[in-house]
Amino acid sequence: MRMTDIEHVHFDPVNSRSEAGSSAIAPISRPSSPSDRWALLILLAMAGAKAHAAALAVPAAPCTGPSAMLALLDRPTVSDSSCVVPDGMGVLEAGITLGLLSGSPGGSTDTGPNAELRWGLPDHSELVWLPPNFQYQRSSAAPGVPAAMARGFGPTTLGLKHEFGYTAHWQWTAETLATIPSGDRAYGSPGLGVAANAIVSYSSDGPFGASLMLGVTSETAPSATGGQRYLSINPDCTVTWQSSPRLQFYAEVYGQSHTGHGQGWGSDADGGVQYLITRRFEVDLEEGVRLQGNLGGFSHYTGAGMGLLF
Repeated sequence: MRMTDIEHVHFDPVNSRSEAGSSAIAPISRPSSPSDRWALLILLAMAGAKAHAAALAVPAAPCTGPSAMLALLDRPTVSDSSCVVPDGMGVLEAGITLGLLSGSPGGSTDTGPNAELRWGLPDHSELVWLPPNFQYQRSSAAPGVPAAMARGFGPTTLGLKHEFGYTAHWQWTAETLATIPSGDRAYGSPGLGVAANAIVSYSSDGPFGASLMLGVTSETAPSATGGQRYLSINPDCTVTWQSSPRLQFYAEVYGQSHTGHGQGWGSDADGGVQYLITRRFEVDLEEGVRLQGNLGGFSHYTGAGMGLLF
């Protein structure tokens, strides 16, 4: 969100001094003929047109207006928004995810609170904090293999996002994230993880919008699975359709070139709906499905959450 500074210019009357040193305001003469009046009208029209063109030359700031919250939130998509939180304000996002494990013998995996706290900084930037998630996983029994259960906390992540600029339809942003060595053996990060994301978004004059995020990550697998480091390139494409000022639908496809140490490509897709209860409070529902590989470890999932601007 941008604030546009409007410069107010004050004009002082011009003082004319007579030869005797007295002060007087110069009189304003009226047009003395019809041609003078027409010339004055033409000049006024040209000045008004020039001022209108100058106003149109500055595009309206994105992420503003009654539906701004729908564009501002990172959730429920995997990609992050190109918008930044206004300076001095905050956004809280949270939700739960209920999924089914891919492969055999299968099982379920649930995570929450999927929380994210964002705080607006000067110069069109924001600070990001992702606290640990709690994950509860149950593996089904199979011939010769008993059912199993695992649970634990993931790591903590901190980040910084900056908006570089925008036009009438485009906006470009970048962010960096650092995953602190934290969490437990099953779901935590034994080493420092880093990520860099470039985000470009498009908004039409109508209800259609789109976003492309391209990221690079270096992270470590949980200690229980070896703790090895791996590098990944992560593309993400999201499209949105806002059917009313309060209601928006989205669809997304995303992937990773490596889903773990020694693992190859994985990709998933998801879609859902967002609804504004008020201009500062949003709720959402989403459904995701595995396309290929082992990105996230699930075959499909259902999620629900909320976002609050304060």
